[in-house]
Amino acid sequence: QVQLVESGGGLVQAGGSLRLSCTASGRTFSSYSMGWFRQAPGKEREFVAAISWNGGTISYADSVKGRITISRDNAKNTVYLQMNSLKPEDTAVYYCAAAQRRWVGVPRPNEYDYWGQGTQVTVSS
Repeated sequence: QVQLVESGGGLVQAGGSLRLSCTASGRTFSSYSMGWFRQAPGKEREFVAAISWNGGTISYADSVKGRITISRDNAKNTVYLQMNSLKPEDTAVYYCAAAQRRWVGVPRPNEYDYWGQGTQVTVSS
């Protein structure tokens, strides 16, 4: 069992930056691929970014490319989401997720096995 705890959300003005963190319990973090998703009110959960077990493969949703960077530190059991040039449409609850395989090639929520509780990101215009 893996427990994921997100942090770093908050209120920021448009154009600002935030860095989200997701720390995992357990000793097998380095073998999991990790993803970030977000869900705005009244909308489905959508893919944001994913990173393979060793950080060698990364993918992003088109809507965030060039503004958001995913990274991981396996020594700290933590995955990060650096978000720059934030827009009001980035407002959502952000969730991290873990999959029990080295890479998830399909950016769908049901490909992931464990989820955090979410952290709110609000971008004001």
